[in-house]
Amino acid sequence: KFKAVLLEISDQLSEDQLENLKYLCQDEIGKRRMEKIDSGTKLFVVLKERGKLGEDSTEFLGQLLSEIHRDDLVEKLNAFYELQSSQAFQTQSLMNTFISKLDIAKEVIAENLGTRWRRLARKLGLSEVKLESISKRHPSELYETAVEMLKEWRKMRGPEADVADLIKALRACDFNMTADILESRLSVYAGG
Repeated sequence: KFKAVLLEISDQLSEDQLENLKYLCQDEIGKRRMEKIDSGTKLFVVLKERGKLGEDSTEFLGQLLSEIHRDDLVEKLNAFYELQSSQAFQTQSLMNTFISKLDIAKEVIAENLGTRWRRLARKLGLSEVKLESISKRHPSELYETAVEMLKEWRKMRGPEADVADLIKALRACDFNMTADILESRLSVYAGG
């Protein structure tokens, strides 16, 4: 997307505007290299190489475009940057929520499962070898055993690990009280 925005900006520059941009950049780019630049895209590549331009650092190019009175192109660049920032924030926020919900689930299940942890682990798809390994690491601490089992499940499922799957597995094992507690805590977390 960033390259597409730069290409669009390059296509809208006149030859005079490109020359003005090159003039403004002469402290950043050597004379020999400057002579080979015959398009906005080539100029942008050099600015990227020099660390003056990137998806998260568009200020320098914005200042240059402003100097040559192409505020329309500055707006296009700023719109891209704002969209990228907004999407990054939303992604991080979703990841934080996702991780927090799984952490709540881990806490509730570890507190309430006790000796029945193997039954849930099997329902979640963990192998007998994995169950033996977990059991040997924590032979007398049921809480830690349950935490370890859920960590292994999260690792196994990766990004597909979902609290809804945990609740479904709890109910399939007839651990309805634990599922109810988990759903209750999650609704408090969600503000509902």
